[in-house]
Amino acid sequence: MAAFLAALPILVLLVLMVGLRWSAARSGVAACGVALAVGVLAFAFPHPVDPTLTLLEGLGGIGAEAGFTALTILWIIGPALGIHHLQLRTGAAEVLRAWLGQFASDPRVLALLIAWFFVLFMEGAAGFGASVALAAPFLVGAGFTPVAAVTITLVGHVVGVSFGAVGTPIIPQMASTGLSGLELARATGPYHTLLGWVPLVVMVILTDRSMPEAAERRSTAGIAGWTLLAFLTFTVPYTLIWSQVGPELPTLGGALFGGGAFVGILALRSRHSPKADALPSGLEVLRAAAPYLVLVTLVLLTRLVPPLQDLLRGVSLEWTLHGGAFSGRIEFLYHPGSMLLAGFLAGALLQRSSLRTTSFVIRDATLQLVPVAVALVAMLGLARVTVHAGMTEVLALAAAGAVGGAWPFFAPMVGVLGTFVSGSATASNILFTDLQQETARALELPVERVVGAQTFGAAVGNMVCPHNVIAAGATVGLAGREGEILRRTLGVTLLYAVLGGALALILIG
Repeated sequence: MAAFLAALPILVLLVLMVGLRWSAARSGVAACGVALAVGVLAFAFPHPVDPTLTLLEGLGGIGAEAGFTALTILWIIGPALGIHHLQLRTGAAEVLRAWLGQFASDPRVLALLIAWFFVLFMEGAAGFGASVALAAPFLVGAGFTPVAAVTITLVGHVVGVSFGAVGTPIIPQMASTGLSGLELARATGPYHTLLGWVPLVVMVILTDRSMPEAAERRSTAGIAGWTLLAFLTFTVPYTLIWSQVGPELPTLGGALFGGGAFVGILALRSRHSPKADALPSGLEVLRAAAPYLVLVTLVLLTRLVPPLQDLLRGVSLEWTLHGGAFSGRIEFLYHPGSMLLAGFLAGALLQRSSLRTTSFVIRDATLQLVPVAVALVAMLGLARVTVHAGMTEVLALAAAGAVGGAWPFFAPMVGVLGTFVSGSATASNILFTDLQQETARALELPVERVVGAQTFGAAVGNMVCPHNVIAAGATVGLAGREGEILRRTLGVTLLYAVLGGALALILIG
């Protein structure tokens, strides 16, 4: 009964968003209300946090955490929206589309460039929602519908999440288990290396079905070759790095080296293809790409230059309430949102956007943020209630007790659950690594392999995490239609998680 009650808010959320097609804001508020009622009546919230807290203090702490985390996410979405609207108003999006068209006249190949290599690069470098929020508007500019653009990028980025943000999801596992980063990378990497073709193929199928109406229909055989090339050029360096170096650079390095090879091959092929009569000049392309070039440069410098990284991470805002029962922290200068803001400002300057145009861009972006903020606070409130009331832990423990020796198959599902309710693969690992570790010991299974299955599942959950769906949808004007995206990503999430569970049975035994 306790497990059912713990699952009730999540079930309500799914029914409202997927079944009844409610917006994320309405669904989140309703599910958060259910979670609060269950937490207070059945799980004695806020006593699991601290027996001395009153209900009002507990609710205040939940509100503070949800509001603060929502602001850190909006700090990413806002500048990403700004870049999108700037590119549209200055014509930069059309310039880049025309330039890329000489290499990738097939929209499906263009989607591979953006929703595979670019989105994986940004996931490996910045993470925390920046990758999809930035890539989806790019696909919209190329003619894809907003729903298709968000779905394609959500599916495409998932392979890089386990080692995203320069290996951030692995860090709490190292502290919890005492295992080295290389040991954990070797336990996690095989899942994406052996199964990463699944989301890629699904992404290409979705792209094929969602191509702009004006696009000429191409042969399936042609895109199959490019898809295989995209998978190999990313996966080979990705695998070499996680198996030999560690968790910090597999996604970043795989996307950087693989994307360079892929574009190089496209460029060689384009020499023998007819070109458009009037392509943008090199200077026009550089100006149009300015926001992205500045962003990529800042990401590389801040992630790969240790002294600069240490300096920026030393500037932070953090707070605690009620003796540390509730807390929050943000490293402003190191945060992806600050780099997105720098990209936006550089783009406005280099693209010679007038003050009037820039003010319109800021206005449009701000107006889009209002419904998104409501949805984020509601979803994060739901997540924090379920965590602090002990409901998430009850669900996981019930699953472990029910399946026994088949635990390896279900271990990735726990990771998916953690990301769904917390909004982050890193948070999922913080929530459930200890549980996975203790379960592995109780069942006499290798700890590092079970924890690796957790990390894989935490990455898979990013495709259906409401926070990611809200953030990505917001950048292309889909506030209130998040259920449409969730319905499209739910199937591939279950498929990828089940295949990962089957592989875990083989790898763990």
